[in-house]
Amino acid sequence: MSNVRAVAGMEAFKVDATSSAAPEAVFALLADGPSWSRWAGPLIRRSTWAREGRPPPGGVGAVRKLGVPPVYSREEIVEYDPPHRLAYTILSGQPVREYRADVRLRPDGDGTRIEWAASFRPAIPGTGRFVRWYLAAIVGGFARRLAAYAAANS
Repeated sequence: MSNVRAVAGMEAFKVDATSSAAPEAVFALLADGPSWSRWAGPLIRRSTWAREGRPPPGGVGAVRKLGVPPVYSREEIVEYDPPHRLAYTILSGQPVREYRADVRLRPDGDGTRIEWAASFRPAIPGTGRFVRWYLAAIVGGFARRLAAYAAANS
């Protein structure tokens, strides 16, 4: 995991993981909003579609609702390119503005390299460094769990 600080009030981070599963298997899990509660860990006990996208259900325009009741994040899919790339923005549920994450899946031998990069502005001035650390830790866990779950279930 690497933390990278961006310019002009933006914060950024990037995390990486490697799975022995093929990119198609990793992408299928990543793009399936309801499956997140099976693999993403204790912070995602419930995962559903709040709105389907194109192509249904998880393409561009889809909104997934993730979290532990009563606290949820809502994320909108803004790029959908199976099995290579998925990008999303956070609509609500985190202390950020202008959050965008790009998840790239690259073949790595018989497996997949997961590259998950995000940038955002902190919603509360002065909290950028902490929020970057917090989100990088959470997303790093997601990437590792996604890699492991895909490997164990493909």
